[in-house]
Amino acid sequence: MAENDKLVDLSEFGLSDEELFAHYDNDEMESERITAPRYSYWKSVFRVFFRKKINIFFIVLISLIIVFAYIYPLIIRYDPEVDPWKFVSVSEAKHLNPAQAVSYHGFSIHWILGSGAQGQSTFDSIWYGSSISISLALICAAINMFIGILIGAVWGFSKKVDIVMTEIFNVVGNVPYVLIISVLVRILTGSFWALVFALTITGWLGIAYFIRTQVIIIRDREYNLASKCLGTSIFRIAMRNILPFMTSIIMTLLATEIPSYISYEVYLSYIGIGMKEMSLGKIIESTQPFMFVKAWGFEYWSPVVIASVITVVLYVVGQNLGDASDPRTHM
Repeated sequence: MAENDKLVDLSEFGLSDEELFAHYDNDEMESERITAPRYSYWKSVFRVFFRKKINIFFIVLISLIIVFAYIYPLIIRYDPEVDPWKFVSVSEAKHLNPAQAVSYHGFSIHWILGSGAQGQSTFDSIWYGSSISISLALICAAINMFIGILIGAVWGFSKKVDIVMTEIFNVVGNVPYVLIISVLVRILTGSFWALVFALTITGWLGIAYFIRTQVIIIRDREYNLASKCLGTSIFRIAMRNILPFMTSIIMTLLATEIPSYISYEVYLSYIGIGMKEMSLGKIIESTQPFMFVKAWGFEYWSPVVIASVITVVLYVVGQNLGDASDPRTHM
């Protein structure tokens, strides 16, 4: 003991032995824990998405589209067979532009886009048709994306599946998609579900091939090889290790798929082989003769503009949401 070292009488502190000598538990796991702020992927996605003020405008626009396409027809109890605003037989009430319709019927939201060939409200019929076209697009996108992502993930990871699916794609994928749809619609008649079937029978194949290509890029990374060596099934690796890293890619793909089905429906109806239901395409097809008629052109261009706005808004929001889904933008 050094000369300057002195013994200290611990009794002068008035503490018990338990208080003076407490056991300290050294937890190795706790010592390795790093304190960091909690990270929520989807909160970060929406934070980045709404950082752009223009996205708020587009979200409001989509909300208005949904309200007018699905809620508005229910409120007015729109019936495409019997217009609640009464088809009129007098010629003065038919083919009116907005100003003439408001002057004839009085100011009302129903007449702000004029009246049609039967004196019906163009505004009401367009939004009823929009609900059918949007529903068709959402159903087709859901079916094609689900099947395409599922098969594409396994296709890109399994070499046995790759051999079979590549041959199928080389045969079916080279047949024009519009031709397949047109033939099937002709055979099955143009009902809503017939068009859904025609758009989804091979529509998922292109999505699957795209996902397969993306999976191949990341399938041989170290953690995937380790999982495979440990006996993890290909399906589980594809679902747990690969697809979560492709969220932004899938969102971007979805952004192009939904508007494309609306475009297909409008195009098929425009050439006369679309749905029997009064969709946007059907309205455009029925008003096609009025395209260059100066007094009646508003009947044709109104649904064209509405269809264009819906597809553009859905595409832009989907693209921006896809960009926000990329974790690299969350820094």
